[in-house]
Amino acid sequence: MERNRLPVLMLIPMLCLSLSATAIQKQGKASPQANSSGVYDQEIIRQILELERQAKDASVHRDAAFAERTLADDYVAITPLGQVITKSETIAARRSGQLRYDSIDVSEMVVRVFGNTAIVTARADVKGRDLGEEFNGPYRFTRVWIHRGGHWQTISYQATVTR
Repeated sequence: MERNRLPVLMLIPMLCLSLSATAIQKQGKASPQANSSGVYDQEIIRQILELERQAKDASVHRDAAFAERTLADDYVAITPLGQVITKSETIAARRSGQLRYDSIDVSEMVVRVFGNTAIVTARADVKGRDLGEEFNGPYRFTRVWIHRGGHWQTISYQATVTR
């Protein structure tokens, strides 16, 4: 893999931490969806939306502490090219400053709640720089939040490049 492709692939988990909050600002809310029992919990959705807002701010300001607090120790992200990224790799990429976002525009965000699990799906148009090289384009992503030890943590993330 080319030297400059790996860092771009690492941006996707970071992107995931920041995308949904922008959608909250643009759309005003996410679209709650009923879970398999036909019930959704508005309070949990509100909590997840707030975490997504904080994640957006953390990504724009390259705040590694947010990732340290909110990514589960067993967090796994799958990039658009299939690379597996861990919590420690995500935090290292943020700390190094290799990744900088110019804009992140999120749309079509949906939050679904299943007990102690919340699933966020959305579309995002992203512009930024990774190791000095510009990147931009549309993505769709899925992020899975789980409530453990009294806190919400991201356990999984997957992104796909779209057209």
